[in-house]
Amino acid sequence: MSLKTALLNFFLLFMSVQLPAGNNWQTWYEAHGKNQTPRYAETVEFSKRMAEASPMLHYTAFGQSHQLRDLPLLILDRQGNFTPGAVKASGNLVLLIQAAIHPGEPCGKDAGLMLLRDIVIDGKYQELLENITLLFIPIFNVDGNERFGPYNRINQNGPEEMGWRTNARNLNLNRDFLKADTKEMQHFLELWNHWQPDFYIDTHATNGGDYQYPMTYIIEIFGGMEQGLTDWCAQDFLPEWEQRMEASGYPSFPYVTYRNWHDPRSGLVSRTSPPALSNGFAAQRNRPGLLLETHMLKPYHIRVEATYYSILHTLEMLHRDHQAFRELVARADAFTASSEFRQQPFHLDFRTASDSVMVDFKGVEYEKIPSDLSGGEWFIYESEKPLTFQIPWFYKQEPAVSVMLPEAYIIPVQWFDVIEKLGFQGIEMQQLEKDTVIEVESYRFRNVRLANSVNEGRQMARFTALPVSETRHFPAGSVIIPMNQPGARMVAHALEPDAPSSFATWGFFNGIFQRTEYFESYAMEAIARQMLDEDPGLRVRLEEKKASDPAFAANPREILNWFYEQTPYYDPAHNVYPVGRIMR
Repeated sequence: MSLKTALLNFFLLFMSVQLPAGNNWQTWYEAHGKNQTPRYAETVEFSKRMAEASPMLHYTAFGQSHQLRDLPLLILDRQGNFTPGAVKASGNLVLLIQAAIHPGEPCGKDAGLMLLRDIVIDGKYQELLENITLLFIPIFNVDGNERFGPYNRINQNGPEEMGWRTNARNLNLNRDFLKADTKEMQHFLELWNHWQPDFYIDTHATNGGDYQYPMTYIIEIFGGMEQGLTDWCAQDFLPEWEQRMEASGYPSFPYVTYRNWHDPRSGLVSRTSPPALSNGFAAQRNRPGLLLETHMLKPYHIRVEATYYSILHTLEMLHRDHQAFRELVARADAFTASSEFRQQPFHLDFRTASDSVMVDFKGVEYEKIPSDLSGGEWFIYESEKPLTFQIPWFYKQEPAVSVMLPEAYIIPVQWFDVIEKLGFQGIEMQQLEKDTVIEVESYRFRNVRLANSVNEGRQMARFTALPVSETRHFPAGSVIIPMNQPGARMVAHALEPDAPSSFATWGFFNGIFQRTEYFESYAMEAIARQMLDEDPGLRVRLEEKKASDPAFAANPREILNWFYEQTPYYDPAHNVYPVGRIMR
């Protein structure tokens, strides 16, 4: 041990003894009957005060919100290393804990502040920091946190008042991890790229039905994460973590939905998560993302305590297994950047298989009656009557959309917003210095359907993507994205149109679906007859089309449009995906 380290350890011990205890260091939650959560100012004040009191803790901001509030970050490191470079040099794992992405679900804010207080003020658990640096975001959605009131979560049992689900622009940050439309998410991605955390915890509270578990969780073990990390989570981490939670008095179960909403006896369903969501995002960045979902109907103090122990037990296990886990993360990144990764199908989406396993589920008695008010089914849960159901759990996933990945993608320079979004993700890119002609694979879209309503501020698109191979001209400034990088999984999810969170699905390319030149019927009538004279087979195809599609046969405009699309006048870029796949 170096002299500097010895002196620091002595100072930390001295500080833990000398710092004032008692009500002065109670969190807002503890000081207000364990049924209140602090607003932004109180959260920042307490965070700063702890950081000023301890050399292990540093307060900073990692950006600003749309309403120009600082995004708070607490960095906890036993050696006083508060930069990524210093932490990396120390060999520590980095654990990132995020609270209040949905400020109506503030359990993680209060649990995290208590845990940090217990460590830096009361001197508890400091041995767990020997191999771990902890980053804590007490409030991610700071603007939503300040839309404060008692009526923000109709289904939830406390706290007395809380924040709002979405940010100041009414966007849900936990749908924004890939598309990065919000300032908050753009700053978060910068933080992620800067620190490269090894393990990630995102704290929430559920919606849904009633049951006995105070804590449910999601982690990507059903096919959406690199296999080595998946095996570690499923075989090494989760079984022991569940045992520790049970021993602490907070039994846990995988987060589920019911096959029929609100009805446990219908069976349980678990699915993979797309990278629009936090845990799906982490998985595609080759990091386990533990999404904590406390049960909304449990008293608030139970939910906060369950979150506290969820984080503590994760710390304990990462501390013990730090070396093996660090090697798993490094192997996952190396594999994703390798040619071997691109030589096998990459699964973009999954569907739930039809087979299931029977499990014991700790639910509560309930009654399902026809409602004389709404005409629907009214579920009446009896929380005071616990009941263990033996019911089917549908968790097995089958690949639904797979693709062979290219050696690189290329994006034309005019799609600068798409290029910018990938820049937020920390993706490596190379810019063309001059106009270039390249042989690429790509897609042409058919059966395009634009959503009738807005989703997260965007008009989403659905389509059939048909593969094509062709030579294209790419202007100077276009970017090539090589796939031999750890971010390759995120690139594929962004740029493969059939991925559930792809930029094409989110509507980034909706301009290509727009027709900008049209025909007049008097001109097309004459041209169509000329086309029939020059190509006798064309009439056969026309009659076949009419026979198979009565609506087409009855629509004169569509018949003329059918001819128009086969002329040189038709826009060759219409419905053509501008992103190219470079295979060699």
